[in-house]
Amino acid sequence: MRARIYQPARTAMSSGTAKTKHWVLEYAQTSARDVDPLMGWTSSSDTQTQVKMSFDTKEAALDYAKSHGIEATVQEPKSRRANIRAGGYGENFATNRRGAWTH
Repeated sequence: MRARIYQPARTAMSSGTAKTKHWVLEYAQTSARDVDPLMGWTSSSDTQTQVKMSFDTKEAALDYAKSHGIEATVQEPKSRRANIRAGGYGENFATNRRGAWTH
């Protein structure tokens, strides 16, 4: 069996990092998907692709994969640059503002 270990990215609808601290082990697909001729639904006989396991650390996920004989590849997360302005949120209400207040 093959699997992928990764740290999930934040959702597109939020700027927070709430569900991105854990690591996920996800099995790779082993069989092709089929299209049902009557309804047009896509299905597969491979149920392992539905399994996603969460771990607190990358090492815990690797240890689990090694102990169960799973060939796992680790996908490292891309670092994100902090978006911090010099004045911060309080700069919007500064009394020494030099330009017009456009809000």
